[in-house]
Amino acid sequence: MAEATRDKEIWVELPYIRWRNTCETLHRWLQIVGKIRLALTPWMIHSWHATYYVTARGLSTSLIPYREHAFDMEFDFLDHVLLIRTDRGEIRRLPLQAQSVAAFYRAVFDALSSLGLRVAIHGRPNEVPDPIPFAADDIHASYEPLYAQRFWRILRQTDRVFKRFRTGFLGKSSPVHLFWGSLDLAVTRFSGRAAPRHPGGVPNLPDRVTREAYSHEVSSAGFWPGGGPVDYAAYYSYAYPLPPGFGESTVRPKEAFFSKEAGEFLLPYEAVRTSVEPERTLLEFLQTTYDAAAKIARWDRAALDCAVGQAGVPRIV
Repeated sequence: MAEATRDKEIWVELPYIRWRNTCETLHRWLQIVGKIRLALTPWMIHSWHATYYVTARGLSTSLIPYREHAFDMEFDFLDHVLLIRTDRGEIRRLPLQAQSVAAFYRAVFDALSSLGLRVAIHGRPNEVPDPIPFAADDIHASYEPLYAQRFWRILRQTDRVFKRFRTGFLGKSSPVHLFWGSLDLAVTRFSGRAAPRHPGGVPNLPDRVTREAYSHEVSSAGFWPGGGPVDYAAYYSYAYPLPPGFGESTVRPKEAFFSKEAGEFLLPYEAVRTSVEPERTLLEFLQTTYDAAAKIARWDRAALDCAVGQAGVPRIV
């Protein structure tokens, strides 16, 4: 076990500039494995069939159907291995270490082949500015265990808070899950109303996927490790369609701000990590940005909202 890579802090530092190379490599590794689930799983609304879930050790695909059998794949950021497990009891362990995307791609498909699992995926990454084919990508080849594990530790804490926030809503709500295209952990609430047709235009993502994802009105929040114009880890919150005046809404905490470029509210992760009560600070951001979106867009709050859940206590009806 990689004891040397473990931090004692709960909300750990994650300076994007320090782990950018590892983040870019890991992002592409996650896309490779995510696309395997995507290729084998029947389509579900809003691409929910293709996401990852936070586990006690890392990120899991959950169960993937394969003919009459099934398998799963998990990035273990404690032992730093990729686990492939079948319902026949077979296991393959691939080390997570400094290696190119191309080398990782070959190792994954060699392991799948050794288990009798035949699958073909779209061989280029999505939603990144430089979609080098996986099999040819010898540029992205970094892996620092310390920062990969810190990323998971933040996801684990964020998953816990997002799940608590999710309990305060009666309407349709997504699971808390990680989208491997944009590399963000997200939770989304739906008003129940259809949304106008999305214009598309997301880099290296088919418009038909984007339009299906945003077929209905949403208020969505998430965590993103950074990249591009936002070179720091941040929480975000947006509404689609964008309600008039949403960006001028007063939200908390005071460190939160509306980014016109991104079209969403941002809260730097550092503001959460260094606050006196990180969980309370994050919940405040989630609730006030949702309140702003739902108020301006005239959601049916009486029908959709409820008290935040408590362990072991049924909701009073």
